[in-house]
Amino acid sequence: MTGVFCFIPARLRRHAQSSAGRMQMSYQSVERDDGTTAVKISVSRKQRYVRREGTCNVVFRHLPEEWLLFVTDIFTTLVEIRWRVMLLIFALSYILSWLFFGILFWVIALAHGDVHDHRTAPCVYEVRSFTAAFLFSLETQTTIGYGSRGMSENCAVAIAVVTVQDVVSCFIDTFVIGIAVAKMASARKRAQTVGFSNCAVVNLRDGHLCLSWRVGDFRRNHLVEGTARAQIVCADTHATGRADVTYRDLVIQQPDIVLVTPTTICHRIQEGSPLYGMSRADLQRSDLEVVVSFTYTDDSTGTLHQTRTSYTQDDILWGHVFQEMIRAGRRRYTVDYVLFNQTAKVLAPEISAEAYQLKRWPRPSPRPSPRPDKFPSPAKVMLPLPDAHLRHDTLADAARAET
Repeated sequence: MTGVFCFIPARLRRHAQSSAGRMQMSYQSVERDDGTTAVKISVSRKQRYVRREGTCNVVFRHLPEEWLLFVTDIFTTLVEIRWRVMLLIFALSYILSWLFFGILFWVIALAHGDVHDHRTAPCVYEVRSFTAAFLFSLETQTTIGYGSRGMSENCAVAIAVVTVQDVVSCFIDTFVIGIAVAKMASARKRAQTVGFSNCAVVNLRDGHLCLSWRVGDFRRNHLVEGTARAQIVCADTHATGRADVTYRDLVIQQPDIVLVTPTTICHRIQEGSPLYGMSRADLQRSDLEVVVSFTYTDDSTGTLHQTRTSYTQDDILWGHVFQEMIRAGRRRYTVDYVLFNQTAKVLAPEISAEAYQLKRWPRPSPRPSPRPDKFPSPAKVMLPLPDAHLRHDTLADAARAET
């Protein structure tokens, strides 16, 4: 039996131990030519459920009627595609429409005899070839002017085709302008100006362990009705490749935020929290992912936006606190975004919040019940005697009863 030893420098051991929770190891025995058996170890890092930029790391396959869904909601499909694909589609829509109506004008000219017979009045002046018909279609749809070419009153079919082309031209222009404006005003672009900190921290706040992260707006205009939310996502991958995804909400102390200045969002790790029984070592060995989001309304456009990111156990710094980045001046407050992701080490217990609460506020032990011999016996119980006037009244009543 052969063993393989690997020596890791001391400065890399801590990083390797913290990253071990996100690793998946698979073992496979390999037969060598000399008859010995070797063990092949494959190490793969588990993927995030939500990437740092906020996109979901999920791919959909074998959707029922996938193309039909995209074509049915064509407006949303064109808004979500890339700019180069959208520009290509728009260019093709114009070129194909010019080409289609140019073919119609060319067929009308051939049927009316305008190509070979120059003595009769034509349907369209100076359209005696396909190139001239294509140019006439382009000039009609873009309204740049005919020049020597133009419509005549001798052909009702050509007049009807020109009318239809004008209507189609208005429809294409409206569709293209609407898609371009919607794409430029997309919520994803505004969401890129609102960002989360690169890491989350765990520290003591008001005697409780808290998980905190920071959110800030990089534009000058303020946000309206911002709401923060956080969830813990655990994806358990089985040997067969099946993944079970579970979600648990994290209660935030102040979820409603007016994001004028960068704000630190706090989750108190108390009873009922998924992190209540986790120590620092348990957190490093876990396979959880904290997905945070911030939903808000922009005061400039009134559009609803959402920014999100995720933190794995490698991104959560235990015993750290965010540095203060707001300074008060004489006339205004100053925000230094250089300190947005900067943290400082502080003292924090490395035990779980449950163990810390029990250590700080131990539960009182139940009081022992009194022993039976401490109770007075019935013979020793002295009942109070009635008052004198009550005894006198009682004796008088008894005497009257005898007489």
